[in-house]
Amino acid sequence: MRGVIVAIAALAIGAPTLIVLTAPPVARHRAPRAVPQRIVSKAELPPVEPVAFQDLEPADARAFNAAVPFVDGPNPAARPFKFPGDDIQRARAIDCMAAAVLYEAGDDPAGQRAVAQVVINRVRHPAFPKTICGVVFQGAERSTGCQFTFTCDDALVRHRWVDAQWVRARQVATASLTGAVYKPVGYATHYHTDWVVPYWQSSLDKIAAVNTHLFFRWTGWWGTPPAFNRHVSADEPVIAALAAYSDAHKGAITLATSEDLYVDPVAAATPLPTALASEENSFLLTLDTKRISPDGFAQLAARTCGDRPYCKVMAWADKAKTPAALPLQPAQIQAMAFSYLRDRASGFEKALWNCTEFRRADSSQCMKQQIYVPTGRSAESFRLEALPGATRASPAVATVPELAGVRRKIEGPTAKATPVSEGK
Repeated sequence: MRGVIVAIAALAIGAPTLIVLTAPPVARHRAPRAVPQRIVSKAELPPVEPVAFQDLEPADARAFNAAVPFVDGPNPAARPFKFPGDDIQRARAIDCMAAAVLYEAGDDPAGQRAVAQVVINRVRHPAFPKTICGVVFQGAERSTGCQFTFTCDDALVRHRWVDAQWVRARQVATASLTGAVYKPVGYATHYHTDWVVPYWQSSLDKIAAVNTHLFFRWTGWWGTPPAFNRHVSADEPVIAALAAYSDAHKGAITLATSEDLYVDPVAAATPLPTALASEENSFLLTLDTKRISPDGFAQLAARTCGDRPYCKVMAWADKAKTPAALPLQPAQIQAMAFSYLRDRASGFEKALWNCTEFRRADSSQCMKQQIYVPTGRSAESFRLEALPGATRASPAVATVPELAGVRRKIEGPTAKATPVSEGK
């Protein structure tokens, strides 16, 4: 009897212990940390700060996001947007927008149109940069803190998209910059995938869903149509990170020679000069500045050089100041209106303007003024390669980018959401 009692007691203690030790773990579900909603007054701009994402498993994040209701009331469509710049500026904006929609939404037409609309909304809102490229690459100089993750996580050099995908992305970008409106996302300025929960989410109004992505606008006045009234700048910057696959961001000469971009009809029809007898790869030109636009100078120089891997073009606006031979004298160097140097062996191509005569939006395209030959230095030592602004660049790597950031689709049901910068 005593043995039976001992056995029953051992079983009563051991069985629960065994169950506890061998039972599967309880599913983790961290409740998102609430962020008090604050409606920013019209007197101050709402902050745009990169923030971390809640520490949630993808399934838990989806469950939480599904429980967040869409805001009541109207969701008006944004006004059509027409890019205000010239052909060169438009080309830069298109390629910045194309990179954004392709890297953020992949090869998905609806997702791309939604991303493009958010970029348009941001560029119109005074809380963000006032150029398309400025919005897309905001914070890209930091390893963390960029607004669109692909701009600061090396995605631009880790993923290759085929040409057809870039063509479709540029078509979406072009449409968005010429009046196309994606109505479902209204005046959204933020978005994220449904498998993450950013801390800012609770302080914004949830207004739309496009596939697996959720779109938000600011609460209060800053999310209403009158807030999107900022004058947009056409002074699109050159983005070095896009140079590997974007002609629009390789420099002035590539822009001017691209068949898809600006073409000066006079420069295209101007008879080509002959090279110097003493230097078959060097040309001295007089520019017809009354008929050829400044952008056409680069086009003419490229035509003049033809297929030469190494070529120098030096040009003047006044025929009386155009030298007939090399070497150049100090006064001739100072009077130079335009120069072009190509050295394909070194991956170098650069056009420079005399910006006192021909104003350029990009100051890196300007010759430095007061160029002279120092005392004791022969004029024969002048080299176009030494002109200020004509610094050599490393050969461009002909690779095309990778999808990254919060818009990448998760592979498999157990993949975890990676905390990234608030791009959206």
